[in-house]
Amino acid sequence: MLDYHLHLWPHGRRSEGETVDRLAAYCERAGAAGVSEIAVTEHLFRFSQADAVLGGFWDDDPDPALRAFMAAYWADHAHEDLDAYVEAGLAAKAAGLPVVLGLEVDHYAGRMDDVRALLAGFPFDVLLGSVHWLGAWGFDCYEDHAVAAEWDRRGAEAAWDGYTAALEELASSGVCDVLAHPDLCMVTGRFPEVPGEYYDRMAEAAASSGMAAEVSSAGWRKPVGQAYPAPDLLRRFKERGVPVTTASDAHTLPEVAERSADLRALVEAAGYTELTAFTGRVPRPVPLAASTMVDG
Repeated sequence: MLDYHLHLWPHGRRSEGETVDRLAAYCERAGAAGVSEIAVTEHLFRFSQADAVLGGFWDDDPDPALRAFMAAYWADHAHEDLDAYVEAGLAAKAAGLPVVLGLEVDHYAGRMDDVRALLAGFPFDVLLGSVHWLGAWGFDCYEDHAVAAEWDRRGAEAAWDGYTAALEELASSGVCDVLAHPDLCMVTGRFPEVPGEYYDRMAEAAASSGMAAEVSSAGWRKPVGQAYPAPDLLRRFKERGVPVTTASDAHTLPEVAERSADLRALVEAAGYTELTAFTGRVPRPVPLAASTMVDG
């Protein structure tokens, strides 16, 4: 098993210089759960280098409440140094920890070439692609009043359609390797009348781009109460030959490798016999039978 989606800090918390020690603790916890390799994949938007290039992307949204929310959310996060993060990840690998270095990269409408240029030259092993916002609507932050009100205003059909279009653009950009929590639009438990139409589009986006898809336990911690992707979407991924990773999307130590046995059951039930890992952004197979920690 793999845990290919891990964050160093809870949302809003700053680094305290504990990166390598934190990753060592992550590896110990993951190994106890039968996970052979982890990927550290902090959000790109948490780094000041991203702020310099991508900050203000929300300014064109017509809703002032959503613009204010996104500006405040961004300001609360964009304060880490990307170079220091990369150095810490490389130090963990040099210390022999079974870690690969990555990022979680959000979709920026019409600006993925800027993202590509920003990340060029960094020695990443894997880049996760995700969609957390549509314009200034950070739909995943459903506890915020303005965000929740927008869920009610748009409804599930429009939300899923906008999300799927963004995911399609993200996949076609070629910037990332894995679609993280690919049906995150189900986070609040709202579904369109015919979700299969969107699942078909999501699966085709992954297949045509050559990306892998993430099977994540994070959805079990959300209002929807189920893993990402939904079983019907996972089945479509398998039918179209889309490889998969597994992940917890942990932001704290207790969440690392969360419900990894349940994730194994999901991917095996869908017909997968191996997962896909990455080194230097080149995929490699990991048989599901492997379940003990190995040296990096």
